[in-house]
Amino acid sequence: MRPTLRLLTDELIERIVSEARDLLCALGVTIHNRAALDLLADHGARIDAQSERACLTPTLLDRALATVTDEVRLYDARGEETHRLGGDRVYFTPGSSAIYILDSATGTMRPPTTADYIAFTQLVSRLPHIAAQSTALIPTDVAEGIQDSYRLFLSLLYGEKPVVTGAFTIDSFAAMKDFQEIIRGSAEALREKPLTVFSVCPTAPLKWSDVTSQNLIDCARHGIPVEYVSMPLCGFVAPVTLVGSLVQHTAETLSGIVLTQLVRPGAPALYGGSPAAFDVRYETTPMGAIETQMIDCAYAEIGKHLGLPTQAYIGLSDAKQLDAQAGLETSMGATLAALAGINSISGPGMLDFESCQSLEKLVVDNEIAGLTLRLAEGIEPRDDFPARPLFEELLREGHLLIARHTRRHLKREHYFPGPVINRAQRSRWHAEGAATLGARARREVERLVAGYTPPATDAARVALLTERMTAEARRHGMEALPAR
Repeated sequence: MRPTLRLLTDELIERIVSEARDLLCALGVTIHNRAALDLLADHGARIDAQSERACLTPTLLDRALATVTDEVRLYDARGEETHRLGGDRVYFTPGSSAIYILDSATGTMRPPTTADYIAFTQLVSRLPHIAAQSTALIPTDVAEGIQDSYRLFLSLLYGEKPVVTGAFTIDSFAAMKDFQEIIRGSAEALREKPLTVFSVCPTAPLKWSDVTSQNLIDCARHGIPVEYVSMPLCGFVAPVTLVGSLVQHTAETLSGIVLTQLVRPGAPALYGGSPAAFDVRYETTPMGAIETQMIDCAYAEIGKHLGLPTQAYIGLSDAKQLDAQAGLETSMGATLAALAGINSISGPGMLDFESCQSLEKLVVDNEIAGLTLRLAEGIEPRDDFPARPLFEELLREGHLLIARHTRRHLKREHYFPGPVINRAQRSRWHAEGAATLGARARREVERLVAGYTPPATDAARVALLTERMTAEARRHGMEALPAR
């Protein structure tokens, strides 16, 4: 039996959805994008051109929810299926768009570079429980105008796993779409086998910017899956209560669903988010707060109720180092998310309110992901009945270390962490150098990166990727890309 977590009753889910629908029809949603407003107007929404506010209709909402898909499939650069997002299936992805990296040599946070991004991509390619890449770091050694496309370029150049990404400008999308079509070979092949998911974020409360609205439209047109990332902050730009924030999150996400489904019915999408409790004492948005994690798990229940795959920024920490706080917040979030059946868990590697990535934390979080994935498998009998013959063997031999039953089921039944997690006796730990968690994690990063094997990408496609990225860089005033 798979263990599960439920925080909302069916009656409460239905009331939250009903209240969110009422908000969208009575108060509306602000959309700073003319094309999006025109599209909504063409389908019956009431538009206030001056305020750029659209009041939706029950019919619009019903039609959009009738065409959403309950499963999103992702494929790696080779075209092999890696994700079937839906149901209670769980996959882990590193957190995205960090503006800092935790430097293992100095223990301080600093802006990332191309070299950091490449090392990150090489590391992710070797972590078995991290199913996808993300454009996790923002390299600062390139022009700001190409930071979106450059991150995806490096991900596709050095990795094969699907990529969770996004664009902070409308202008970036064309190159990012072209990269994916180069890997797939055609626009049609990309539609058939999506390679990325774009994170698209409304602005609290009840607003879509010009950029994010256009991202939704562009992704839907080209068959690129999106994850709606609503970010209500409890007690700041959202109600202080968890239920109130869930109403807002639902309304903001429903408005995104309507827009993408109008562009293309059946457009692939994930019901996601990155809400947070607001800590009034420090004026911060703690991602490791239990209330944040509860909202994430609860809105995933709402997403499943509405028939969509789910995503959440959870399984991360607000700590500033790889310390006990990082471990407790990350492991609690990852465990709750797995029990809630959140399909895409975005968070491994992240520290400091989603602003910093740590390669050392990422290898630890890979083990946390492995543990939680084992938990999600639950307990089931494996040749355990009838029990008497096995216990007769135990009483006869005095142990079952080499029993056929043990050899058959050991690796499936038990999860064995890698060298980052120490399970040795204290004497052996001392004999092997008494390394701390941080030291073990640094060693593991070095070992995995040193053993990295480049993806078997066709040389002609690599050349096309590089040519397209170089042209984009020159368009933004860079004569050459950083040395790799």
